[in-house]
Order: sequence, then C-alpha cells, then structure tokens
Amino acid sequence: MAALIEAIHVKRKTLFEFENAPYTCLDSDITTPTARGGQTLVRLKMRNLLTSAVFEKTFKAQDRFKEPDLVLVPASYLYSDGDGSHFLDQESYETLTLSQEMTGNALDFLLEGALLQLLKYNGNPIGLQLPMFVELDVAHTEPGVKGDSSSGSVTKTARLETGLEIRVPLFIKEGEKLKVSTETGEFAGRA
Repeated sequence: MAALIEAIHVKRKTLFEFENAPYTCLDSDITTPTARGGQTLVRLKMRNLLTSAVFEKTFKAQDRFKEPDLVLVPASYLYSDGDGSHFLDQESYETLTLSQEMTGNALDFLLEGALLQLLKYNGNPIGLQLPMFVELDVAHTEPGVKGDSSSGSVTKTARLETGLEIRVPLFIKEGEKLKVSTETGEFAGRA
C-alpha cells in the first residue's frame, strides 16, 4: 500500500496524488490560528503533472494524500515528427511517444541521442525530467565588436544547434560548446 503524506508535511517539490491525479508542490504556506480550537491550514500552490495546470488550494493540516505511482526511467531522445517526440526507454528498449504538451519546451535543449529521465505515471509516460545543464554548440552569433561594452550591453544573441536563442557574453564565437541551464534557458558558461 502506498504511504500517506499529511498536508502539513508537503513541501516544495513534494509529489503527491490528489483527486486521482499526480501533483507536485510549487509552494506551501502554513497558517496557524490564534484562537483556541482553530485548525491549522496549509495552502498549497500545486501543478497537475498530467495537464500542467497550476492552482492554489487550502487543506487542513491533517488531510492526507497518497504517494503517486510515479517512476523515473532513463531514456534517450530519438526524434520528433507529426505524431510527437519519440524516446527510447533505456530499460525496456521500447519506443515511447510524448505529445507536444508533455514535452513543453524540452526540445529546445535536446539533440538526438541525448540522455534524460522520462516520468511515468501508472506505467504511462507523462513528461520529462531534463538534466540541470546541457551542452550545446553555437550555430550562429554575430562577432563581438570592441567598444560594444560601453553601451552597457555586454551580451549578444546566439542561436544554438537546437534553434534556441540565448544571450551570451561578447567573447563567445560560432562553433563553441556552451553549458545552458534547462531551468532558466540561460547561458551558464563554456563547456
């Protein structure tokens, strides 16, 4: 039997099941009453992992949630077409297809063969967990011009091999490999 989690113990990034759907907690706020006999309330900002809908809901501190049947499996990105994005489960070697809604902006960071974690709920794929950083080559960027830094803008736009455009320092050249944060989509250094 799955363990139960009390609402008061739900913290940021905790996974739980509510109304037969998996959720992740984005933020929690505990309100303790000042009057005797009042109930402690927990306000959760939560994201539905199936629909990506975000909302806030208040629960009693003793309300309980089941742990969702979520599994992270290693997978590699194969390709995308009209049917969706295709991934190879590295454990079962079956090809899994995710829709555009399930992948979100993940394709901005993925090249063929890239390794990542595939999130499965009750055995069905529902989303991706990307690594914190990915390494991508600069496909195109304008050369940095001496004296550009006087305007206060010490960055320029670079288009990466996946098509993602980010702001990079002036010294970055075409063909260089960069480290990019998948959480913010920003330049994190040279690879």
